Amino acid sequence: MNRRDTLLALAALAAVPSFARAQAYPTKPITLICPWAAGGSADLALRAFAAAAGKALGQQMIVEYKPGAAGTLGASAMVSARPDGYTLSQVTLNIFRLPHMQKVGFDPLKDLTYIIALTGYTFGIVVRADAPWKTFDELIDWARDNPGKLAYGSPGVGSSPHVVMEQIAAVKGVKLLHVPFKGVAENLQSLLGGHTMALADSTGWAPQVNDGRARLLVTWGAERTKSWPKVPILKELGVDIVYPAPYGIVGPRGMDPQLVKTIHDAFRKSLEDPNVLQTLERLDQPVIHMNTDEYTAYARKQFEVEKAVVEKFGLRSQNQ
Repeated sequence: MNRRDTLLALAALAAVPSFARAQAYPTKPITLICPWAAGGSADLALRAFAAAAGKALGQQMIVEYKPGAAGTLGASAMVSARPDGYTLSQVTLNIFRLPHMQKVGFDPLKDLTYIIALTGYTFGIVVRADAPWKTFDELIDWARDNPGKLAYGSPGVGSSPHVVMEQIAAVKGVKLLHVPFKGVAENLQSLLGGHTMALADSTGWAPQVNDGRARLLVTWGAERTKSWPKVPILKELGVDIVYPAPYGIVGPRGMDPQLVKTIHDAFRKSLEDPNVLQTLERLDQPVIHMNTDEYTAYARKQFEVEKAVVEKFGLRSQNQ
């Protein structure tokens, strides 16, 4: 092909509307980053979502694990990813909070394309079945009598469980010892092994609670859970905190709007998939759908909300 033919070919490609090029998507497997360790509630839910959304798109969606940094490594990966729809990530509220606490490798308002919000976690505080505390109030009373000795695990510094536990401590006037982990598997291993005394995390602990190895003391939603209706929520116990923690799917900045719509529609369809709904029910995760515009607006609002929380509770790193 001579130079003239090459220029004509490039001009013809440029003339093809972006939505027409997006219609060819996808032609190869899609990577969906799970920024948490395997085996937790995020992993279980994302594998179900990936299977259903991949089916809707007619292409395999592969879950890739990047645990650590309180679940923000997926957002960091978007900075260098191409905006072609083949690299996506789950994100949680942590991506709006961590930039106010410490230096991170991404800007949540500039580096990400918010595609769809899907669901939210059920968080709770869990102790071993043989622990002396039968209720949340008993746990808090012990912590008050033993300042700084109640060691609890969370998914990491700046994670939602860590921040809410600090809020609980402030409301109840107690001092806790925070032990960060990369995921619920490590957190549970530490608790069941007797290395920590409690854990705050999402429902990756459900099997241990249901088989009697662990005891769920309280959950953080607006109402009691379907799975554990006898367990009270924080608001019933004098702590005015409700934390459903919505999460969703993002891509790199600069994605074509029609491509975003294609991906959104596939994940939206996944919310009707029986396996997805069964998985969410098993994890006690509610459907919290926000479309692209709603999720983008939510992100901007939540960035300011988390800034206020960090400032109120003095969570900014001294190295910031």
